[in-house]
Amino acid sequence: MTPSLTPRLLVTTAAGLSALLLVLAVSLHGLPFGGDTTADAAQVAVRVDQVGYLRGEKKQAYVMGPSAALAGARFKVVDAKGKAVAAGRLGAVTGRWNAKYPSVRTADLSALNTPGTYRVVLTGTAAGRSPAFRVADARKLMTPLVRDNVRFLQAQRDGADALPAGALPGGTLKHGPSHLADKDATVYADPEYDEEGNELLDERLTPTGDRADVSGGWFDAGDFLKFTGTTSYSVAELLLAQRDLPHMKELSAEATHGLDWLDKMWDEDSETLYAQVGIGAGNENVRTDHDVWRLPEADDRLDVSPGDPDYTIKHRPVFRANDPGEPITPSLAGRVAAVFALAAQRAAATDPDGARDWLDKAAAVYDLADTDPDPDEPLFTAFPSAFYPEDSWQDDMEFAGSELALAAGQLGDDRESGWTADSARWARAYLDSDVKGTLNVADVSALAHVDLATALDGTRTNGVGDEELYEDLRRQLEDGVDRAGHDPFGAGAVYDDFDAVPHTFGLVATARLYAKATGDTRYAAFAGQQRGWALGANAWGTSFMIGAGEVYPHCPEHQLANLRGSHDGKGAILRGAVVNGPNEASKLEELNGFPTMKKCTAAPPTGTWTDFDGKGARYVDDVGAWQTVEPALDFTTTALLAFALTAQADNRYPAGGSR
Repeated sequence: MTPSLTPRLLVTTAAGLSALLLVLAVSLHGLPFGGDTTADAAQVAVRVDQVGYLRGEKKQAYVMGPSAALAGARFKVVDAKGKAVAAGRLGAVTGRWNAKYPSVRTADLSALNTPGTYRVVLTGTAAGRSPAFRVADARKLMTPLVRDNVRFLQAQRDGADALPAGALPGGTLKHGPSHLADKDATVYADPEYDEEGNELLDERLTPTGDRADVSGGWFDAGDFLKFTGTTSYSVAELLLAQRDLPHMKELSAEATHGLDWLDKMWDEDSETLYAQVGIGAGNENVRTDHDVWRLPEADDRLDVSPGDPDYTIKHRPVFRANDPGEPITPSLAGRVAAVFALAAQRAAATDPDGARDWLDKAAAVYDLADTDPDPDEPLFTAFPSAFYPEDSWQDDMEFAGSELALAAGQLGDDRESGWTADSARWARAYLDSDVKGTLNVADVSALAHVDLATALDGTRTNGVGDEELYEDLRRQLEDGVDRAGHDPFGAGAVYDDFDAVPHTFGLVATARLYAKATGDTRYAAFAGQQRGWALGANAWGTSFMIGAGEVYPHCPEHQLANLRGSHDGKGAILRGAVVNGPNEASKLEELNGFPTMKKCTAAPPTGTWTDFDGKGARYVDDVGAWQTVEPALDFTTTALLAFALTAQADNRYPAGGSR
């Protein structure tokens, strides 16, 4: 699949914060488990999963530096008191990275299984030490990460029910009620854009005469737009995560918050699905969400009248996915139907009447899916479509059919067999297509395959059974395994394009889903390796989840975090947010900015980020670098699902080994 090219925040920026950089670098050097601290280690770096490793899983650190320095290097592992608990030689060279760090070697930590906090210290011909990392049982290590992901979603809440300060843990970013005008919003006709999706071609937006209550929901990313496509993807992952963590109340509450908004986006009386609230690309007559940098509650204070360019910032436009009663783009229809069916499953045991209502809504959306779309037209996901391009839709219909069938089975609905057959038919179409990908906001086949296998219950229909579904899951994972085998840091995703980190967490989630469904744990070590890459065991030595580990993004391109958050990690941060991660170097030639944006640039503990760039990829921790450090709903919930599934590794299958 082509990674999303979403221009998630279209503003312009400056650099900044030189004083903070000095303080941040000094403070990180002073930490007991900080980065390299000796002059001799200036060109040697140790990379670990800064969150930690599961007991029983394969554990690997990476050491990068000059070949001569690493040739005779050894390492030891010390505990929190500085006592050596393990030692060994570095492994074979895994590849070349860049001119400054030409050689990469591994340090095998797999024998380390006693719970505790540790660091790796180099000896012999190289000096350096790693950040701290833990060794713990899966549930203890992963559950706090899920809770942090939920904290990000809480900070993203829009509408009147933004959580009050007293309802949030300390250190969580807070804001007031926002975009209250969304409760009575104007619905507009589809806007027309240029081919690149950069400019609105309509002189002004055209009202349809309809109005809708689209208040609530979550901000999509660092901006304040709300999309049915990304929200439905994220709610589906939250509801699936609840299967593994059913007693986590905050997870359940946030899933309900997103579900309530999706329910508003479906008008069952007129059979209309609304696709989007707000607009991100306009013109001189239509100012947009991406033309201003502010706190979310500021929009409600604007004094504007119809015809003012800023009118659409306070009174945000609503756009439809379909004309009333007309077909809906199958990717959107399938995903929304799947979410409503998952809601029916969640309620089946405790509220069967409510569950049947959800099932009927799911069926109504599903029945309106346009399953014969024009192959020459791009699939509609957002306005403009370039924000969230998507090539496949059969996976969404398979997902919907499988969840409808499972819900029907729980409720004794006689449509179960028909939906199972439908799901298998769409699975066959996906498997025969040339747009197969891996788990991310544009491909949900991994989620669909696992639940379709459950619905089939060992049977075959429309040329599909467990064998074909599990084979495709292996295809997705083997692609990552092959890529990891040729990468110095074992990265299974492409990191010189958009969405490297969410694709990585998608591979982790898929490996866990596959093991859970089949009992085959051959990809457990790969899953741990990918989780480690995203949480610090990468060339840049940073975790790509805010608040996870010692080194993480301090300057995300996120308006609330920039204007109200802490940039040194000592106050409220956007904890739990997952960012894009490294990207193609050429995409970072220009950073964004706006006059009201607080300047923020954070350096690594040693050197500069450019010291660690390689293989055509670059990473920058700068508020203007939406290409690398803008967080998003879909990024974060993909990680959340991966963590939730991993949290059950202790109980369902071993963390390492094979079937």
